[in-house]
Amino acid sequence: MYRNLMATLLLLFIGMIAALHLLTPDRAFSESENRVLERLPHFSLQALVSGRFASNYEKYVSDQFAFRDVWIGVKSDADRLMGKKESNGVYLGADGYLIQKFTALTAGDLEDKVAAIHSLDSVTPGLQKYVMLVPTAVTLLKDKLPAYAPAGDEPKYLDQVRQSLHSDIRFVDVYPALYAERENPVFYKTDHHWTTRGAYYAYRELCRQMGIIPQEEEDFHIRQVTNEFYGSLYSKSGFRRLQPDSIELYVPKEDQSYTVEYVEEQQTSDSLYEMENLNKKDKYTVFLNGNHALIHITTGHPGEKKLLVVKDSYANSLIPFLTEHFSEIYVADLRYYEEDLVKLVQEQGIHDMLLLYNIQTFLEDPSIKKLSEGIE
Repeated sequence: MYRNLMATLLLLFIGMIAALHLLTPDRAFSESENRVLERLPHFSLQALVSGRFASNYEKYVSDQFAFRDVWIGVKSDADRLMGKKESNGVYLGADGYLIQKFTALTAGDLEDKVAAIHSLDSVTPGLQKYVMLVPTAVTLLKDKLPAYAPAGDEPKYLDQVRQSLHSDIRFVDVYPALYAERENPVFYKTDHHWTTRGAYYAYRELCRQMGIIPQEEEDFHIRQVTNEFYGSLYSKSGFRRLQPDSIELYVPKEDQSYTVEYVEEQQTSDSLYEMENLNKKDKYTVFLNGNHALIHITTGHPGEKKLLVVKDSYANSLIPFLTEHFSEIYVADLRYYEEDLVKLVQEQGIHDMLLLYNIQTFLEDPSIKKLSEGIE
């Protein structure tokens, strides 16, 4: 009798979840996880035979599962009670740090990305190029990882890129500068990004490579604009009951003027910061209003020094520091930018280019290969 009752309740539960899944509209974007969700894959016989349809459909069901965020939280709470320190690719480290697990690279992919950089270099000989690949918290804060958690091989890939680049492309090694300051909050505890302070230390190293004089910390008003930031790793892991992060802005003490044009959206702003985004879940988008295909920043500094930044979201909190040194800055995110990058460089008379990614995104993101598109 008891077993029949439990079986009936289980079937009712499964049926209820299935019905909720069918009745719940699909979501295009998860605000809590800050990522695009898998959509219902297109069916074809070829996709079915190759296994792509089954694989994509499994991802779709996982992403669109009813009350997904609630279940992630329930699972992580249960795992934490059992002593587990890893959830959904995120470690629960010492001092409340959430640290993203390192993901190994597909064989040959790194060589293809370096080759794409070299292809761009070959057709833009007058463009001085700098490559900054930032090690993440799993490397710089490995002492905070749980016991026996592997730190991964980020240093190996950083060295491989450094050694593979042509001698005229400058590799900006920010590891020593960040490691020396690791006791300061150079990474958020609940988010995968570096803090504004971490970006500032990297900015100083970039200035050294570029031969320009960086601004000192005393040249800025350092303002805490929120202390209620729960970032991407908090959402992804499902770990709860953690202290939120603070976000600081380094605002120049001397008045500055900017025109920030979001080219594809045909919108302009006079600020590098979108303060209204501090009321949203993803408060990191306070920097340059998040990620866009192309941003054109005009500063109040005279001259003809122009910079192109090809980047992931790590660059968003570093770019404001560079406005002191360039008259114009173009910011291209290859995940969304579909135009000819070489044409942009030539038509706008750009002199310097910074490729800035955290090393994990550089290894994972296939859009970097767009650097060689259209180049024979």
